[in-house]
Amino acid sequence: MSNLQTRYSHEIAGVLSCYDRILLFGTLPTICYRDGMAAYLHSRQRPLTEYLPLVMGLRDRIKQTAEALAAANGQTIEFIRKASVRKEEVAQARRAARGDTPGLVCILSAEERCESYEVRHRRPSGAPYLTVRGGKCLHYYFYFLDAELGLLHLRVPTWCPYRLQVCFNGHAWLAHRLAAAGVAFTLQDNAFHQVADYAAAQRLADDWAIARLHARLDEYARRCCPVMETFETTYHWSVSQVEYATDIVFRDPTALRQVYEHLSRAVILAAKPERVTAFFGRQFPHLPKGAVDTLFVTRPQGTCVKHTLWPVSIKMYDKHHRILRVETVADDITYFRHHRPVVQRTGHTVCKEAPFRKHIYSLPELMPVMRAANARYLDFLAQLEDPTDGARRLDDLSHAHTHQGRRYRGLNFFAAHDQRLLRTIGRAEFMVNGLRNRHVRRLLGGTTSQVSRLLKNLRLRGLIRKATRCYKYYLTALGRKVIAAGVTLQEFLLIPALSDRCAPSPDILPNFGRISGVTE
Repeated sequence: MSNLQTRYSHEIAGVLSCYDRILLFGTLPTICYRDGMAAYLHSRQRPLTEYLPLVMGLRDRIKQTAEALAAANGQTIEFIRKASVRKEEVAQARRAARGDTPGLVCILSAEERCESYEVRHRRPSGAPYLTVRGGKCLHYYFYFLDAELGLLHLRVPTWCPYRLQVCFNGHAWLAHRLAAAGVAFTLQDNAFHQVADYAAAQRLADDWAIARLHARLDEYARRCCPVMETFETTYHWSVSQVEYATDIVFRDPTALRQVYEHLSRAVILAAKPERVTAFFGRQFPHLPKGAVDTLFVTRPQGTCVKHTLWPVSIKMYDKHHRILRVETVADDITYFRHHRPVVQRTGHTVCKEAPFRKHIYSLPELMPVMRAANARYLDFLAQLEDPTDGARRLDDLSHAHTHQGRRYRGLNFFAAHDQRLLRTIGRAEFMVNGLRNRHVRRLLGGTTSQVSRLLKNLRLRGLIRKATRCYKYYLTALGRKVIAAGVTLQEFLLIPALSDRCAPSPDILPNFGRISGVTE
């Protein structure tokens, strides 16, 4: 349980973490690359010049399959001419009209870009060879309401190498499992507003039957893309994009509104690039400029804060004004690393830290890694939230005191050196991994004895605690509150108030008090 959950336990109905949007792609291993296609033709003793007749025949077969499936369900295939038309919205409208009976919802088609092969001839010999080219071809979008996976789509190109795309939502999959287990719930879009047993729901969300999912995907591929028999192979399913959400469900929308209003503003200034990298469990000694991007978006549905680091991102938003959602998104799961068997060049297998493989069987092991990223972000939010408890002790902390005959000075929260000290011990990587004397020396300078005295002062005041049997320190709950009061209040109130260029609104202080939980 995160510190944020603990603080608002009386306002929270439950917490649930599970996969959200999952985007997969399927490839035929033997022909998904140029040389593989050439090798396939060679193995059948067919010249490269027969490539075009082969794929044109398969194109016609895919078209006939789509038309036959539409006719069998009393539907027609709708061609989408404009790229601005959202196919998902068209499918949702069709679903609303037909009801929730499992089966085919609709079939859409569109001319879209694809990568394919082309036969060319070398000069002057005229020998044919295959090359990769870009272009456009007809794509079919098969929308099904699956009994287990909910609304999903299968994107099928009509041209080689027949790379498929499948998209579904993990919340819909979990809803099916909850219903089968007899756990009552209320689902709106892709969010659970109420669950009778959150603990049971979390156990079901953590139990992924990938082999069953694999078989389901193969079934849809055979049904909509009849090319596997021709190439005598099955599809290999990989992860293209995945989202993992942690939902904190509030009982009262008013309570969430007060909490979220402060968090969405505070995190923009407080989430420095080095903190963002720590959310994902990675550290970079030299982070390139512009590698981290923070975006704040205001929509009619609410506000969203998104931090992006290359192929991964983490975002926070209020879902339906009832749920505080923190969501980690990976466009390339190889960014994350874990310990797994790795085959060396010598042929030996060793267990070492290595990037995740992209195949779908990585999803169960990827789940706790992405959940940990959400948890680190929630703990960071707890550091920003409700600084008033720390403010009540600022006076005590600012005065000198004596311990065992030695005098320790008070903290000056407006002095540059103490501001640097607070910012240093509050760095996200130290919150996760702890800090040592050498870490502080590297960032602030000073000798070992000088830094030891600083750490001793912080320990005596209860801002940090020493780990058992090692010289490693962690922030205490009081330490997080003090940093929130000393650093956050200065950035958000004092600096804007003293600026000549940015005059604060006269109601800044009352608003901040209400958001932070101060009773007026």
